Amino acid sequence: MNEPVVSLRGVRADLGSRPVLRGIDLTVRRGEVVALLGANGSGKSTAVRSVIGQVQTGAGEIELFGTDRRRFRDWHRVGYVPQRTTAASGVPATVTEVVLSGRLSRARFGMLRKADHAAVRKALELVGMADRAKDPVDALSGGQHQRVLIARALVSGPELLIMDEPMAGVDLASQEVLAHTLREQVSEGTTVLLVLHELGPLEPLIDRAVVLRDGCVVHDGPPPKAVGQHALPGHDHVHPHAPAGAEPIRTGLLS
Repeated sequence: MNEPVVSLRGVRADLGSRPVLRGIDLTVRRGEVVALLGANGSGKSTAVRSVIGQVQTGAGEIELFGTDRRRFRDWHRVGYVPQRTTAASGVPATVTEVVLSGRLSRARFGMLRKADHAAVRKALELVGMADRAKDPVDALSGGQHQRVLIARALVSGPELLIMDEPMAGVDLASQEVLAHTLREQVSEGTTVLLVLHELGPLEPLIDRAVVLRDGCVVHDGPPPKAVGQHALPGHDHVHPHAPAGAEPIRTGLLS
């Protein structure tokens, strides 16, 4: 249970000439549910995208399951749900086709088998979208589209699930479905790294919160609400490893 599944050490990343990650350290161990929190522009999405190789880092080390990310090849062990606003929309594909694309990492020579199609049906059932399997994805609501993206991430049976703002712009009914789906995955031992703007209905599942501000870790520990139960209102918490001059996090305030 103490095995690191995700490990970032001294990771730096720039977007153009602007520093976005300023030497962050982050470890997610097997079975943990870790939330990355912070205001817009704090570096949350850049951090998770650096883990899966979508963002080039300028310094530091990233490991997945104990392997340097640059040498990591077992991508079927990782499920990724991007922000819905950055995911493909208007794609001329059915719900089944989109979810099936998440199974390609397990396919032999690109050939899909009965087990692959069975996995798609199971993933769609998990997110309550089995009845829309043949529908085009561009006919779905925002919440339904998000469910499909989560089914695509789950279809390979990942050990690590990375989700970037899964609740953003999603209706209440879909939020409840997504929270239930995540509870199911956590109960089966899936390790989860979440980018969230606020904890919302996922709060009971969160083991640790890592708060970023200006590309630096300013808190790593209990979610801020839990921290606030042991501190005076407005008390400032500074992560012990935050760079000199980093702003404190005010309990309960994420933006």
